[in-house]
Amino acid sequence: MSSGKAGLRHGSAQRGRPIGVRKATARSGVRLNVVETLRAAAPWQRLRTGGDPGVKVRRDDFRVTRFKQRSETTTIFVVDGSGSTALQRLAEAKGAVELLLADCYVRRDRVALIVFRGAGADLLLPPTRSLVRAKRCLASLPGGGGTPLAAGIDAAAVLADAVLRKGQTPIVILLTDGRANIARDGGAGRARAGEEALEAAQSLRVAGITSLVVDTSPRPQPSAERLAAAMQARYLPLPHADAAALSEAVRATAAASPANDVAA
Repeated sequence: MSSGKAGLRHGSAQRGRPIGVRKATARSGVRLNVVETLRAAAPWQRLRTGGDPGVKVRRDDFRVTRFKQRSETTTIFVVDGSGSTALQRLAEAKGAVELLLADCYVRRDRVALIVFRGAGADLLLPPTRSLVRAKRCLASLPGGGGTPLAAGIDAAAVLADAVLRKGQTPIVILLTDGRANIARDGGAGRARAGEEALEAAQSLRVAGITSLVVDTSPRPQPSAERLAAAMQARYLPLPHADAAALSEAVRATAAASPANDVAA
C-alpha cells in the first residue's frame, strides 16, 4: 500500500529529503546553510562594508535547509455492523483489512477498526500493525441491530484526531449503505438519524480528513452517495468491488491524501 508515502509531510531539522531553503527563525535544532546565507548577504556587501575588506552577515541573511519527512498512515475502517446483510459487509471488510495489513508490514503503517451497530459504536481494533491481533479481532466481529451511523462517524473523527495529534495521517474508510435509523442519543427514527449522520460527515470534511465511502448495499444507494458528498469523500459501490478492488481503492485514496510541507 502506498499510504506510507501519502502521509503528512513533516519538517525535520536535519533529517529527510532537502526541498529548498528558507530564512532562519529563532528556534533550536536547525543547522545554518552557510552557502545560502552568504549568497543572501552578497548583494548588500558594498552598502554594509563601504569598501572595507571582509563580509558582513546579518540575522536577516541567515538561511537553513528545509527537509521533508512523511509520517506513517493509519487507515481507520468504520464498518456498519447492523441489519440482516451485516455478514456480507463484514466479510468484505475482513478481506480488505487483511490485504491492507499485509501491505502495512512493508510500509510500516497502521490499521484500526470501528464497528457501529445497535445503539452506538465500538473501537474493536486500536491502530496496529499486528496481523495476528487483527485477525483475532476480525474473526469475532459482531453483527445485527440498528444503524447508529452518526455514532460511527463521530467515533472515527475522535480516533482520527488522536492520530493527527501524534503527527500521523488518518484515512477513514466507511463501509455502509448510508441508511441510518438510530440517532446519537440512541433514539429510533430515520429522519433525525439521517440528519445527524450528514452533520457528522460534514464535520469530518471540515477537519480535513481524507475518506472513502464504500456503499455496501446490493444496489448503489442515494443515501450513501449523499454521505460521501457531505464528507467530500470518494464513493465506491461495493457490488462493483471485491476485497482486492476495495484494497486498491484504499490505496488510491491514500495516494490522494493532502500532504503538508512544514519548513524545518
